[in-house]
Amino acid sequence: MTTSDALLTATIREESGRLVTALYRRFGDFDVAEEAVQGAVVEAVTAWRRDGTPRRPAAWLATAAQRNALDLLRSRGRRARVAERLSGEQFDEVPPADEVAAPDPDDRLPLLFACCHPALAPEARLALTLRAVIGLTTPQIARAFLVNEQTLAQRIVRAKRKIVAAGIDLKVPEALDERLPDVLAVVYLAYNEAFVASTGSTHDRDLGSDAAWLAEVVADSLPDHAEAWGLAALLRIQHGRARARFTPTGELVLLRDQDRTLWDASAIKRAGEHLERAASLRSPGPYQLQAAIAMCHAEAPSWEETDWLQIVTLYGVLIREDPSPVVRLNGAIALAQLGPRQAARALADVDALGSSLAGYHLWHATRAELLRLTGRPDEAEAADRRALELTGNDAERRLIQTRLRRHPLTDGS
Repeated sequence: MTTSDALLTATIREESGRLVTALYRRFGDFDVAEEAVQGAVVEAVTAWRRDGTPRRPAAWLATAAQRNALDLLRSRGRRARVAERLSGEQFDEVPPADEVAAPDPDDRLPLLFACCHPALAPEARLALTLRAVIGLTTPQIARAFLVNEQTLAQRIVRAKRKIVAAGIDLKVPEALDERLPDVLAVVYLAYNEAFVASTGSTHDRDLGSDAAWLAEVVADSLPDHAEAWGLAALLRIQHGRARARFTPTGELVLLRDQDRTLWDASAIKRAGEHLERAASLRSPGPYQLQAAIAMCHAEAPSWEETDWLQIVTLYGVLIREDPSPVVRLNGAIALAQLGPRQAARALADVDALGSSLAGYHLWHATRAELLRLTGRPDEAEAADRRALELTGNDAERRLIQTRLRRHPLTDGS
C-alpha cells in the first residue's frame, strides 16, 4: 500500500460516518447523504492515486460529498423540498475545500446506532455499517465477504429504505443498555467475517483493522460501558496476532503453530489497557471474558506453556453467560489440553453438540483433532473429510488437506 493509499484509507475511515451524519442532518435525506459520501470515496480513490494527496484530505472529501449531495438532490427533484426545509437558506453553493469545516467528531455513534437498529435484518446492519460508518465501497465489501456485488447493493438499498420508512433517527437511544448489544454484535461480526472470509491475501482495505478501530471508537464514546471496552480489547488482541495467521504463501497457521515474534506487542499491550478499563467498571460480560481468554494466549510464551487451567476456568464462566454451542465447542478444545482424561471428556462434550453443529465444519475438524488425541484415527479421518466437504474457505480447505496427508491411514486399519 502506497503512502497515498494509506492516507486515503485513514481519511475515509475517520470521516465517512461524520460526513453521512452531517449531510443527513443538513438536508434531511439519508439516502442522498449516504450515496453522496460513497460517491466521494470512489472519486477520492481515483483522484488521489492520479494526482497525489490533497493538502487537506478531510476537507477534500467533505467538499466532494457536499457537491454530490447537491447533484443528487437536483437529479431526484428534491431540491425544492430541501430549500423549504431550510427556510430559504442558501445551501447550494459549495465552498472551496480549504474553507470547509470538519464535521462534528461525535456524530459517528448516532449513525452507528441507526445502522444497527433492530428493525433492520442482521446482514443488512453489517453491510450498511461497513459502507456508511467506515466508508467501505460496495465492491470492497462484496470481495471481502465473497458476496455477489449486486446482491450486496440491493441489501444496502433495502436497509436505507427501511431507515426512512421506519423513521429511524440518527441519535444515541435513551435505552442504551438495550441497544448497545446490537451495535457491539455488528462490530464483532464485522471482524469475524473479515477473518473467516480471508484467504491470506492482501485486500485494498484491512477489514480486521477497520473493525478493531470501530470497537475503540464505540468504547471511547461510551467510556462507562464495560462490554464496549471488552470488545475493544478482544478485537485489538485478535488483530495484534493477525500477521502470524498466514504464511507468506497464504497458508493458514493455527494458534499452536504461530510464530509469536510476529505478534504486535504494542497492540496486545493496548488491549490489556482496554481490559483493565473494563474490569474497573465491575460489570463483567461475555466480551470481557473472551478478551481475558485471548489475553491468556497472548501472554503465553508458547502453546505448551499456556495457562490452560485459567482458560478452562474462564470458559466455565463464559458458558454460564453464553451457553451457545460454539462457545461450548471452544471450551472443550481448551479442556482437552489438560491431559488424556480431560481430552476424553472434551470429546464427549463435543459429541453432545452434534445435533446443533452437525453442519458446522469446525465441529467436525475439532472432533477429528480430539479423536486423534484419544486414539481413534479412522474416525478422525472421516471427521476431517466431512469438515472438508462443509467449508468453502480455501485456506481452511488447504489446512485440512495438509492434516489428512500428515495422518494417513494404513491399509487394513
